[in-house]
Order: sequence, then structure tokens, then C-alpha cells
Amino acid sequence: MFARLNAYLDSIVARDPAPRSRWEVLLYPGLWAVGWHRVAHRLFNARLFFFARAIQHFSRFLTGFEIHPGAKIGKHLFLEHGFITIGETAVIGDHVTIYPCVTLGGTNPTNGKGGKRHPTLEDNVIVGAGAQILGPITIGQRARIGANAVVTDDVPEGATMVGVKARSTLVKVETWAKDFMPYGTPCKEPCEPSGQRIEELETKLALLQAQLDELISERSAEGAPTEPVSRKRTRS
Repeated sequence: MFARLNAYLDSIVARDPAPRSRWEVLLYPGLWAVGWHRVAHRLFNARLFFFARAIQHFSRFLTGFEIHPGAKIGKHLFLEHGFITIGETAVIGDHVTIYPCVTLGGTNPTNGKGGKRHPTLEDNVIVGAGAQILGPITIGQRARIGANAVVTDDVPEGATMVGVKARSTLVKVETWAKDFMPYGTPCKEPCEPSGQRIEELETKLALLQAQLDELISERSAEGAPTEPVSRKRTRS
């Protein structure tokens, strides 16, 4: 038991530079939220739904995390800060990192039945702050979900997703999928191809504007009209 706990604490220390020791990690509300969820999940599996819900509400009151008792959570889940919501049929693999204000939300079936309606996060996934992952989709191993991304489709293994609606970036998987990536977003490389295109268009627009101003100045110096003269049709 203590060996497993120490391994869990060490896994958090490896992903978070803030704690100076394991003792500090023991005060993390995310750690306690996962611990209370283990208890609630066992009660849920034993069909003691009321007591499972009671544990969940107690945990939410103390920690600020909303984890449904039915959610399946693997080893070494790191919930970095509060206001994270994890739905009933969500499945989370091992060594997953989730930053604040993330929702693993579900669809609302029109037939009123439950079923699988929340996402599945495979091993070593990183979910950035504010991201919304919605529906019974699968986030592949080592995938990174950038901050505030909205994901509604399956994500392949090792992909880095950003934006609304989330799309894969141009960052190479071989480069960024090897090590831990804080907040699921590479900060040293351009991740938004649209941003590069906008910068190129702005540069071209500035160049065209300068050329137009130069032509207008030349025509003004020659005494030519700077505005186009409208042509009127004459009847013969």
C-alpha cells in the first residue's frame, strides 16, 4: 500500500515543479479527490448508489472536483487544480494529467437512456486548462489537448489538438510526444498554422498599401486625377 502511494506521489512530483517533497503533495486537493473517488466507485459497483453519491458530494464540497462515482480511473491520475468535471461513463487510463476547469462531458441521448456518453482518455494523455472533451470519443495514448480546446471527435495517438473546434497542429509527434508537455500545449513552436497565414497576409497587405500610396503620390505630382473618372454612355 505505501509503495503504491509513494509511486503515486512521485509521479505527481515528476509532473509538477511546485512541491518540494511528497508531504506537500499529500495536501493537494486533487489527490484527495481521487482517493474519495476510489471509495465512491467501489460503492457504485456494489450498487450502493446513494452512499456512492453521498461520498461524491462530500468530496466535491472539500476539494472542488466533480467526479461521478461511475467513472473509471486508472493509476496515477494527476488533477492539477480544481473545477474539473468527470462524467459517469468516462474512462481514464494511467498517468493522465488534467489541468483546471476541464470537462469530460457527455451527450444527452434523445431516447433518455444512458449508455456510453462520456470520453475515454488513454494512457499518458495531457488535457490543458479549460479544455472541453465531449461525447463518447477516444483520446489516443500520449495525445495532448491544448488549453480551452473543444474536442468532439476521436483524437489519434500522439496528436496535439488546439482551438475551437479542436484540430491537430503541425507539431511533430516524434518531437513532442516523448516527454511530458505542461498544459498539453507546446509553447516554443508555432501551433496555429492559421496564425502564420494571417501574419503573411498582413505583410502582403502592408506592402500593397505602400505601393498604392507611392502610385497615388506620383500621379498627384504629375497633376493627374487620383480617383477613377466615371464613364457615361452616350446615345448616338
